[in-house]
Amino acid sequence: MISLDEAVTARLESHGERFEVLIDPDAALAIKRGEFEGDLEEVIAAEDVFENASRGDRPAEEDLETVFGTTDALEIIPEVVDRGEIQITAEQRAEMQERKHNQLVTTITRNAVNPQMDDSPHPPERIERALEEAGFQIDPMEPVENQVDDALDALRPVIPIRFEEVTMAVQLPADYAGSGQAQIREFGDLEREEWQNDGSWVGVLTFPAGLQNDLYDLVNEVTSGEGDARVIKDKDELRTR
Repeated sequence: MISLDEAVTARLESHGERFEVLIDPDAALAIKRGEFEGDLEEVIAAEDVFENASRGDRPAEEDLETVFGTTDALEIIPEVVDRGEIQITAEQRAEMQERKHNQLVTTITRNAVNPQMDDSPHPPERIERALEEAGFQIDPMEPVENQVDDALDALRPVIPIRFEEVTMAVQLPADYAGSGQAQIREFGDLEREEWQNDGSWVGVLTFPAGLQNDLYDLVNEVTSGEGDARVIKDKDELRTR
């Protein structure tokens, strides 16, 4: 379950009665879109249906039976969310907007590059400033992934930007290859790999271009600075030997 502070109220009025449930806002939106696939018990603040959640008042069982055909809260909660309205306070709306704004910045930073600077990643601070300059406001009631394209459209007049993947070759010296390659291969899509005669490991990975610096950092971390990573411009001509 989630805390009361994290929950929003979903309210349904039917048959002259009011029914309220307390649920995570993102889960509530997913239920409304028919996309929720998680465990309901993990996204509610109470396994209960209220007449007035703020006071803790509960409806009569016969009212639940009349409207929903059951008194089982776990069956009723999704129906209240789906058929009802999501009630959020100004403070909750502001918190949701800030959280989704941060998620948007992270998504763009991970995937975007600057085509005027040899496809180098944009730092998060630059994305933050550009979104502010563009006047882009994220909708807290919509999934972040549904708003990325609109954000990019707003950013393009402000900064040179595009979404792109990058392919990089990584070489780990023999002393670090055994343990290091397991971490490197999880970083992106492993295109190919090869163990060299000297015990070193070479892997070729494709991943969002904005994560280039993160890969460099990881290679340095797992090899104490002795590994190597480089961008591959033409995968068709790549040879790991």
